[in-house]
Amino acid sequence: MPGPDGHAAMPSTILGFVLRSSGRHQAALAVLSVLVFLLSTAPLELQRRVINVLVDRGAFETVLWLAAAYVGVVLSEQSLKLCLNVYRGWVAEDSVRRLRSLVGEYADRATRDVSGEEAGIEISMVLEEAEPIGGFTGVSLSEPLLQGGVLASVIIYMLFLDWRMALLGLAFFLPQVVFVPLLQRAINRRAQSRILVKRGISGGLVSRISAGRGASGGRIGWGWTQDPIERVFTLNMGIYRIKFTMNLLMNMMHHLAVASALCFGGWQVLQGKIEVGTVVAVVSGLGKLNDPWGDIVNWARELAVVSVKYRLFAGVLDDLAAPTASPAPT
Repeated sequence: MPGPDGHAAMPSTILGFVLRSSGRHQAALAVLSVLVFLLSTAPLELQRRVINVLVDRGAFETVLWLAAAYVGVVLSEQSLKLCLNVYRGWVAEDSVRRLRSLVGEYADRATRDVSGEEAGIEISMVLEEAEPIGGFTGVSLSEPLLQGGVLASVIIYMLFLDWRMALLGLAFFLPQVVFVPLLQRAINRRAQSRILVKRGISGGLVSRISAGRGASGGRIGWGWTQDPIERVFTLNMGIYRIKFTMNLLMNMMHHLAVASALCFGGWQVLQGKIEVGTVVAVVSGLGKLNDPWGDIVNWARELAVVSVKYRLFAGVLDDLAAPTASPAPT
């Protein structure tokens, strides 16, 4: 469906906007993400080999070469991450700039008069709402690819070392599949309500400013803002409570997984079934899983919240584009 002046309408979803506005850059970010996660398990294997050499009282020269290889791998991985993060930042800021410009373009092409409340909404979109939507563009595809790749590579490596110990540790991640979506939906509902309340405050402010001081010539009262401000406070506190409760439960599951791996792995070492380095590598692997798993949960949370924000954002632009806005003469 065409927008104002025959321009293409806003995509219906945030991911549609991402692909339309930065498709080529997303492909380049994907390549960098793949290179980063391919290096993610190499440090674990090098640590395992160093520990086994030390336990077996091997040659120091071997330890030295393994340590040098470790440093080289880490430097390569971190350099690629630096490039990835800077590139993500550029894509995000470019999208924010694009969204802010779109608000002005759509508003300029609309032929109908804009009320004070609508002007306040436009101000809110330019100053505040464009930031999180555009910011998500930088991580929209590369983040799940990177963190999912790290998870997959580390899990495969752990299963290769000792599948029983790995499965025991991974079992503690299963409860999160249940409680994370439930808590996330509660956050999404509050986030949508917060956007609408803040838009109402912005629109009300512009309406009162445009109305002047009133018939009596006195100052316009601000008492009307107290209820919506309190509402925003309540919604924000609800989001904080749910989000940090989720983080607490996720951290507890992680530490229980580490404890179980240490106990079972330690028993196998005492029985002479596996090497100490294997236990260390699996425990380190569980630790390495915690960050990407948390990042994926945060990405999914951000996707859900930004999707709501984008629908509201695009809805305003669609209202400006049709049907009261007349196309420009050809």
